[in-house]
Amino acid sequence: MKRGLLECRAMFYLASQSPRRRRLLESAGMTFSVLESAIEETARENEMPEDLVIRLALEKAAAGLYTIRREERPSYPVLAADTVVVIDDSVLGKPSDAAHAFDMLERLSGRTHRVLTAVAVHDDRVPGQRLSESFVTMKRLERWEMERYWATGEPRDKAGGYAVQGIGGGFVERLEGSYSGVVGLPMFETRELLAAAGVDWL
Repeated sequence: MKRGLLECRAMFYLASQSPRRRRLLESAGMTFSVLESAIEETARENEMPEDLVIRLALEKAAAGLYTIRREERPSYPVLAADTVVVIDDSVLGKPSDAAHAFDMLERLSGRTHRVLTAVAVHDDRVPGQRLSESFVTMKRLERWEMERYWATGEPRDKAGGYAVQGIGGGFVERLEGSYSGVVGLPMFETRELLAAAGVDWL
């Protein structure tokens, strides 16, 4: 006899304030609780983008684990992730203002860039981590398009200054890799890590 839906699912924590990551997990019917996991996200000298996202995801998961211990919460696995946009081996973060956003979008315009998302799960054992790499090709953007896009408010808290799941998706000509990874949480890798930590997907 198959187990009931509620019987086969375990709880976990999401160490992220990202509404995009929450929505991806909610759409998959997962049961989780959100933790704050503030860490210093500055890149180290000569740190490669791949190393940066993996380190930050692991640090966020470790910070989340520290929080549940400090607050004496139930001991469930902690899921964390970090995403960066990379072009010409440079990491593009979130825009500080309109000029910064236009600069990033001009660099991405008409070209293919990489989106790296690292996922980590920590559960009191050795933490697990996976890296998702996707390639996004953006149409050539006109200045007026950038200005009108900025006015929507969407780019303000997005790595690279755009959101593939929103209005910015209309600028994307091609995406090779994981759509959910570009949004901020690659679901295939997330499922594998959670399953290894004892959290069933179905």
